[in-house]
Amino acid sequence: MWPFDKKAEPTRTRSLMKLPRRGFAAAEKDRLTSLFKGTNTAINEVLKGQLPTLRARSRQLTMDNDYARRFLGMVKANVVGTNGIVLQSKARRPDGQLDKPDADAIEQAWSDWGHLDHCTMTGRLSWRDVQRLVIETVARDGECLVRFVNTASNPYGISLHVLEADHLDTEFNRPRERLSNEVRMGIEVDTYGRHVAYHLRATHPGEQTIHFQGKVYERIPAEQLLHLCMIERPGQLRGIPWMQTAIRRLNMLGGYEEAELVAARVSASKMGFYTSPDGDQYTGDDSDSAGNLVSDVEPGSFEQLPAGMGFESFDPQHPTTAFDAFVRASLRGASAGLNVSYHTLANDLERVNFSSIRSGVLEEREQWRVLQGWYVEQFCDRVFRRWLKSALTTNALALPPEKYSKFTDVQWQPRGWSWVDPLKDQKANAEGIALGVMTRSDIAAAQGKDLEEIFEQLEREKTMAEQYGLSFGTEPTEEVVDEEN
Repeated sequence: MWPFDKKAEPTRTRSLMKLPRRGFAAAEKDRLTSLFKGTNTAINEVLKGQLPTLRARSRQLTMDNDYARRFLGMVKANVVGTNGIVLQSKARRPDGQLDKPDADAIEQAWSDWGHLDHCTMTGRLSWRDVQRLVIETVARDGECLVRFVNTASNPYGISLHVLEADHLDTEFNRPRERLSNEVRMGIEVDTYGRHVAYHLRATHPGEQTIHFQGKVYERIPAEQLLHLCMIERPGQLRGIPWMQTAIRRLNMLGGYEEAELVAARVSASKMGFYTSPDGDQYTGDDSDSAGNLVSDVEPGSFEQLPAGMGFESFDPQHPTTAFDAFVRASLRGASAGLNVSYHTLANDLERVNFSSIRSGVLEEREQWRVLQGWYVEQFCDRVFRRWLKSALTTNALALPPEKYSKFTDVQWQPRGWSWVDPLKDQKANAEGIALGVMTRSDIAAAQGKDLEEIFEQLEREKTMAEQYGLSFGTEPTEEVVDEEN
């Protein structure tokens, strides 16, 4: 039998059933996740190698990128605001009533210290300026240093010195020894990770100075320095720039917009080239200083080409129709990483309606309130307590030093926001008060105001009106009618 007469046996195939997954899908290792390695490296090890580069790129982005600058402006405007985070003393007598004379004395002394002459060692920043500078630095660099300096240059005996985090050298690391603590990235810590001291470089590493003796450090006890940064992982010692996830996207977007802008400008120029099948040289109308041939072109003019000479146009179509959609998609991703709404970051109100704006604004405000709470606790209150001790010691604040704990009872009033829909919001507040689930203090605080100050202002207005013989009637309390419904 010939081989080709033999019937070919059917190919046998075996169906392989997919085995059930025995773990998390996100942990599977296959061809689709081969480049998604992940890392279990300790956060301080990551920061030790990458923090200087990360901080430098964040700074460069805020210098060159419009959206990064916009973000920093939003941070300053929403966390600090126009008037800064205002101190309100709540010092109380033993019966629980507000000690008005002591509270006024504290607020007056604090306001006086906050002027340019006393607040900082440079004499160029007020307390409001310091608040804006510090929060901007933390957002851009991930961290900021504020040093307390005891000085006789002002009656309160203390001033602030704001420093960039570059003074904390990430390369200064020392293991724990029998008689000395461990130093990690310039921070001296005990066995529990508590900050004991900071080893600061005497000069900023970015300054154009020459040190023949190498690096020089100054050891500053922890109680004399505030190291402000948001902790995202347990044991983290250094801060991370807030734009970390958006840095690459915004940088690429800036480069893309620049390329499209250049291409659009080239496209608008409508350039072209003269061609010749026999290779004859085009003489042109004139030549420039470098000897290059040029041809004069005027709007509406026509030119007869030499015999055998052709013209090939160069007409790039830019910007493309996908440009706008691509930019919006990129900014939506960046705004998500920055915890802000897209329409605020991009300043784009073209495709939004009232309901979507309201929803985005309310959610974004909650993020700003979180940052305000962190800033008050980590910075404002700690500065005030240190100032209070110094002011009582130097007698610049003429109150009994032994009542220090009484005077630390303060309330910080950050900026608030007006209503998104005043009619509906006012009606909701009135119903909340009537039901007993909301207070007038809550409503005032949401707008960055203090209820006691509102009542005092109303009393002053009433007295003033009586002095001038004026009477202003008030509308009776009625149910507010929603005309929209």
